Amino acid sequence: MSKRMNPAARVTVVALAAAGLGATMVTGAGSAFAAEGKAAAAPVAVTASAAVAKQADVQAHAAAQVKAAAAKAAAAKTAAAKKAVTVKPVAAKKAAAWVKPVAGYTLSASYNQGGAMWAHKHSGQDFAVPVGTPVKVAGSGTVVKAGPNGGGDGPAYGNAIVVKHANGTYSQYAHLSKIKVHIGQKVLVGQQIALSGNTGNSSGPHLHFEIRTTPNYGSAVNPAAFLRSHGVSI
Repeated sequence: MSKRMNPAARVTVVALAAAGLGATMVTGAGSAFAAEGKAAAAPVAVTASAAVAKQADVQAHAAAQVKAAAAKAAAAKTAAAKKAVTVKPVAAKKAAAWVKPVAGYTLSASYNQGGAMWAHKHSGQDFAVPVGTPVKVAGSGTVVKAGPNGGGDGPAYGNAIVVKHANGTYSQYAHLSKIKVHIGQKVLVGQQIALSGNTGNSSGPHLHFEIRTTPNYGSAVNPAAFLRSHGVSI
């Protein structure tokens, strides 16, 4: 014989069952909501992280550009400074190969001039200067004659010097008051070799200057023309 449930108890059971089902539904619904919220939050977090990373990349790129620009500006400044202080080398003036034997002179007797003063025509160019005027060698060379009696060319020249030059010519300086070089000495163009005077066959203080093809008397050529051909005007 089946037992019938008390109506009051049935109501209670139904109520409890409903309550349990409701709790289960509520719990399920809450879990579902939490899961949905978590799923929704994840994309937001990922998006924010990507934005921060992108911003960092942008800032790093901008910083690199600023650094590169600063380095370029510094290099340009350094180059400009170097250019400002760089001194352009001045081309050295080419040294003269030949010069005048004296300064502050007056030309007197010239080459090939005739007169009672010479047994033959004049063999050189005379430069009238006071006694003691510095006499310079007209071109670099080696002293081959130096002394009284024309250095061996005769008493008419007084104290004299003869210098041999690299081009095969010789220069002579006569009527000197003082000789400052010796035979065999190397001399450089423009170097002082003597003081002018009035020794030998001389009508007054002057330097007698010759250009010769040999070291000896009788081989003279026009000294003024020779000097002009080497860029020296007297």
